[in-house]
Amino acid sequence: MKKNCTEKGTLALVSLGCAKNAVDFQNRIGAYLKKGWKISEDPDHADVCLVNTCSFIAPAREEAEAEIRRALELKRCGNYGKVIVSGCYPERYPERRDAFPGVDDWLGVPKGWQEPPLPAFRLSGFAHAYLKIAEGCNHRCTYCAIPLIRGRYTSRPMASILREARALVETGCRELNVIAQDPMRWKDGKHNLVSLLREIDRIKGDFWVRVLYSYPNELTEDFIVWMMTSPHAVKYVDIPIQHTVPAVLEKMNRARAVEASRSAAEVLREIVPDITVRTTIMTGFPGETEARFKEMLADLKRMQFDHLGAFAYSPEEGTKAASFRGKVKREVAEARERLVMKQQEEIWKLKSARMLGKAFRALVVARGVARMESQAPDVDGVVFLTGRNGSFAQVGDFVKVQLMEVEGFDFIGKVVR
Repeated sequence: MKKNCTEKGTLALVSLGCAKNAVDFQNRIGAYLKKGWKISEDPDHADVCLVNTCSFIAPAREEAEAEIRRALELKRCGNYGKVIVSGCYPERYPERRDAFPGVDDWLGVPKGWQEPPLPAFRLSGFAHAYLKIAEGCNHRCTYCAIPLIRGRYTSRPMASILREARALVETGCRELNVIAQDPMRWKDGKHNLVSLLREIDRIKGDFWVRVLYSYPNELTEDFIVWMMTSPHAVKYVDIPIQHTVPAVLEKMNRARAVEASRSAAEVLREIVPDITVRTTIMTGFPGETEARFKEMLADLKRMQFDHLGAFAYSPEEGTKAASFRGKVKREVAEARERLVMKQQEEIWKLKSARMLGKAFRALVVARGVARMESQAPDVDGVVFLTGRNGSFAQVGDFVKVQLMEVEGFDFIGKVVR
């Protein structure tokens, strides 16, 4: 007999997309677990399969559709009793449910703020967690579908955030990753982001606080001061600049960020010499000529970002940029993406080589795996621990690691006393 959401059973989980989407999924799973459901030991056999989806760009939609079809095939084979699809894909395309016969429920993104069941279920594991402080976005970048999916910016109440932060630290979490589409715009009455962060600092315990992400022109002096004086802040910023050429940024509706996009990394390093700076770049946006691409490539080489991700532009229905002239062929955009990443690999080789032999504080996030302050979860690589001391390090421990080798964007290191 198929179980409904009020009965007890087993769950299989498929989580796609960004950390903000994952937080919604965690809360949904937490509601099931509170009612007595359990996570299936075999992800291909369960009473209910929950597929949480992304629809930000074409590759994300294709991945979501493939996972939905895979779940439905397993349901037809008798492996699943029900298949429930949630997240950004059904929110953006409510009419597409008919394309997936056999789906039992088609759930969009949560509406309004819902208190997460505490202690919270964490897809991220024991050592770190994502602390979501806002929903939606008021920016209207011409390429971006997020406002169409998530709506206008809404700040989560401060009391709710602090309640979850305390519960996370009390249950062993050692890194709070504060996330929103635009954290710097968070407000609750007279409180802004920095006053929220200072309240989090009052929580007792040894833990890190990392803020993800920031528009390049929204970093404030107060935020930098907090980062430099907080007992918990990691010296790390992620500022997705998307491009550096003024004409392209203007078409992206990011003209206010032109100066910051071209100089943010260098300015931040002058103020905070040991800061880690990450960014994201888009290639092939309409109007990106070969000359403009080469100008951006030169800017990126000059700024020497510590970490960088790149993706090729894809036109999204409902966005202004989808109708722009000056389109770049997909294969050209993808070739440019590869060139950006090839250059970044060369920058990384030099930066990582200078780190070898040095020791850094790191958080053990899995058996034999740690992350330094300079490594944000899921995007920046890890340190694989070797040696006897590394095998004794427990998940959630802070350790000192000496970096011995580089493997791609990861390190091999040993725990030192």
